[in-house]
Amino acid sequence: MTSTPRANSWHPVALIVSLLAVAAVAALGGLASADAADAYGALAQPSWAPPSWLFGPAWGVLYLLMAVAAWLVWRVHPTFRSRAIGLYVLQLLVNLSWSPLFFGLELRGIAFGLIVLLDVLVIATIAAFWAVRRSAALLLLPYLGWILFASALNYSVWTLNT
Repeated sequence: MTSTPRANSWHPVALIVSLLAVAAVAALGGLASADAADAYGALAQPSWAPPSWLFGPAWGVLYLLMAVAAWLVWRVHPTFRSRAIGLYVLQLLVNLSWSPLFFGLELRGIAFGLIVLLDVLVIATIAAFWAVRRSAALLLLPYLGWILFASALNYSVWTLNT
């Protein structure tokens, strides 16, 4: 007989840790890109590039959804959540690595390779979350949409400026 995933108690500490983890990634990513905003604005952009002011609010909503999704998975028995949380942490670290490459070091080609890896990791995370808690997987779909868009934007900015 196999067990099915069950939600544990409320776990407010796990929710706080999840929120702090994405806040740290957001803050570090913001530090990597804050000084480069003017330089980024001076780059050739595709006609469909969103205005710069949109990125902060969009990422704020996405990070909140990510934190809640991870918390929902965390509440499930460790036997069922370990792979899903491992993938989530890995994609979060890759996400964190992208901004310094793209903005700080201006290595847009390498950043493109990294964001493609992020696309794959987020898809894998969604699949793993789906197996544990479908609502958590659904919360990651806007994030996937945004990073797929960001991948196309990264590629366009890279090729338009080489």
